[in-house]
Amino acid sequence: MASGGARTPPLPASRTTGDRAARKAEAAQDDAAVLRAMQAGGGLRLLGLRIVIVLVLLMAAQAYDGSLHALSHWFILGLYGVGTVWFGLGERGGGPAAAVYGWAGTLLNAGLAVYVIIEHMLAGGEAGLGADAVSRLPAFLLLLQTGLSMRVAHTLLFCGVVTACWTAAFLVGLAWPELFPGPDSFPTAQITGLATFVAAGLLVIDGMTRLREAVTRALRMEHERAQLARFVPDTVALDLAAEDADATMGIHRRHACLMVLDIRGFSRLSREHPPEVMVTALLAVRAAAQAAVAEQGGLVDKYVGDAVLVQFVVGRPRAQARAALACALSINDRIAALNAARAGEGLFTLRVVVALHAGDLLVGVFDDGVRAEYTVLGPAMNALSRLEARAKAAEIEIGASGDFLDLLGGPLPPRIRVVPVPDARDAQPALFAIVETPAA
Repeated sequence: MASGGARTPPLPASRTTGDRAARKAEAAQDDAAVLRAMQAGGGLRLLGLRIVIVLVLLMAAQAYDGSLHALSHWFILGLYGVGTVWFGLGERGGGPAAAVYGWAGTLLNAGLAVYVIIEHMLAGGEAGLGADAVSRLPAFLLLLQTGLSMRVAHTLLFCGVVTACWTAAFLVGLAWPELFPGPDSFPTAQITGLATFVAAGLLVIDGMTRLREAVTRALRMEHERAQLARFVPDTVALDLAAEDADATMGIHRRHACLMVLDIRGFSRLSREHPPEVMVTALLAVRAAAQAAVAEQGGLVDKYVGDAVLVQFVVGRPRAQARAALACALSINDRIAALNAARAGEGLFTLRVVVALHAGDLLVGVFDDGVRAEYTVLGPAMNALSRLEARAKAAEIEIGASGDFLDLLGGPLPPRIRVVPVPDARDAQPALFAIVETPAA
């Protein structure tokens, strides 16, 4: 195998300061992308909702004894209507000032909710439960409107301002009950209303947070699936994208079974035969390997000279190992059929060696900004290279490590037996030959 001696770095266990900074920057970009995705096409609807809320407040205020409200009440509602539409248009227009308009609109909403609640405490405390409900209506409607903006910080600000001001007004009412009508019903009514608002605020904030996390995960999965789909089949891309990955490196730490196939004596054959003949033979071996790998759900990682590196990363470790073993046996059968055809044409035959190993690896698209490549990295790659060299030296067709064989579990396929391969140097991992007994 051409690159068998290359040293593979160990799996990273820590992050540098630069990595952490990059992760924070990417997280901020992801959060902005999520917000844009959730707000896409909703600007006009949110503006329409602002107008509807203003109309509902006007009608509700009139329905429950509008005489309770001084002219200033209607003037303030009118100013709120103009202000909220203005801020909504300014935010919808985008640009650097859009964020300022957004925060101003949130504070305006909180201010109106607090004004109506305190005004009712001062002037409408004896108007009955209907008036109590109407006085709290702005707080709940505007809480929902702020939540629909999908901005957690804005919703926290709104809930914080309303809760703080409502609590302060309630405490003042307890200290000076003569300021508020209905002293007998005042504490119970305000505690119930305040507790209900706090509970509603917590539910809205929790729902927004969960929804944003779900959208973030969905967008990340789709982005990674699209990136992986450039290199691997959709089944593998979906399986990898469905699990958490390193946000900075775009890679996954997971178990994989590895297989390498190498043509014996390829350098000698290349000296004895024209290049065109060798290319034809090489492509025939690659085609046989690719067919066997696809049949078992594996993935050809790369071709390196006359070697083929294969990985099985989908499914549980036992399923990976059994698929890899079936693939190796299928390759042997296909090479035997290929040699029979070549011998019939008077061409030289080919011999291959297959090595199997398993372990935890880093899997994904490694992109240095110039070239992106899907591959696997980890100590198991070094062990696979050593196993392949030892299997070739021992003149066996299929070699496997003890780690790989341990994953198989249960009985081996019919006519298959495992034979330990002695090594004078007691090299690790231990090498075993997988031998297929001919049918009687």
